[in-house]
Amino acid sequence: MTIKELAYSTQKSLHANTGCSIKRAHVYELLASSFDFKSYAAFNVEHVFGHFRKHGSPVLPKTEHVVQRCIDLGYQRDAADLAAATLIAFLTENKIGVVSISSLINSLRGELRMLDDYFEDTEEELFGFDDPDRTGPLLLDSLEMAASKGNAKAHYALALIYAPNGDHRQIGMGSSYWFEQAQSGRILVGVEKEWAEAYEARLNQTKKYEYHLREAGRQNYPMALLDLAESFGDTTFFDQSCPDIDVDPAEIAEIAEQIGHDQGAKYRLTVSAENGDTNAMLKLLEAYDSDNLVRCWTWVYLSRLVGTDLTKDEYYAFHEDGSLYDDDIGGPMLVDGRDGVTLDPISPEQDAEAKLAAQNLYESISLPEH
Repeated sequence: MTIKELAYSTQKSLHANTGCSIKRAHVYELLASSFDFKSYAAFNVEHVFGHFRKHGSPVLPKTEHVVQRCIDLGYQRDAADLAAATLIAFLTENKIGVVSISSLINSLRGELRMLDDYFEDTEEELFGFDDPDRTGPLLLDSLEMAASKGNAKAHYALALIYAPNGDHRQIGMGSSYWFEQAQSGRILVGVEKEWAEAYEARLNQTKKYEYHLREAGRQNYPMALLDLAESFGDTTFFDQSCPDIDVDPAEIAEIAEQIGHDQGAKYRLTVSAENGDTNAMLKLLEAYDSDNLVRCWTWVYLSRLVGTDLTKDEYYAFHEDGSLYDDDIGGPMLVDGRDGVTLDPISPEQDAEAKLAAQNLYESISLPEH
């Protein structure tokens, strides 16, 4: 079901149950009012329609929002009451709801829950809805419509939906031969045809992924720019002043290192280190800050303040399955870790400067409670 099909079906249901001829434009307004939006234009700013797959009907907002919108549009009270009841029943029966594009993006990125879990502490709870069907035509059509109007978030959500599993370059090499055979004019049947069609479908999906990701990036949507860096080596995210995003700065630094953007890596590692990440401190003093002894000693003193001394060796034993070694279990023992960092000494004045800097950074860190 597309947006136009939703509007048509809704209009048909309203007419059959109320006897009123409700304009198509008014149907869109009533659909928006069902979810407590003052207008369809207001709804379109940040929200899209979708089918919701979990058991049980979605809990829809109260009908008075629809009633009042009907009256505002010029319909009589009796007709408005009947239209509201009909619309709520129609949406409930068809499990149609709404989701904000931002929440959808968070869910798709796996930042709230695993893909099919219920949302928690998001506005979807206000509507009583669970996660929408991400591959359903209603959601995709809603997002495509929003994207066509220049909505960068919609483009990015579509990119996440179409994103191939794993490396974007690996889209099914086992089927490429039969796809190429079909492209050359060979008539395929049976499993060979299925392989060729599956490969073509993945190829088209990858094209959609890249198109929507680049469109979102073209509009400077930060998360899209970061994904472009990770997937395609695009340095735009690191070349311009991007706002802070809800991604671990150490992860961003790793992406910067992968594409050879040392300045971006150093900046994000510094942010991470200043927030107590000792791994980031270690990378900084071994590479990016190695020519600044005062800065290096600052990281050493800060590491001690947060509970790790980078100047001491740190090794641990573990089993073949990766779990920490347990003497009671026994068996082969593997060892991993690192040598302690060795730094040249600095003058008393520089040492005092480094300790003070470390203390100031420590006091600004919000460490988790144990």
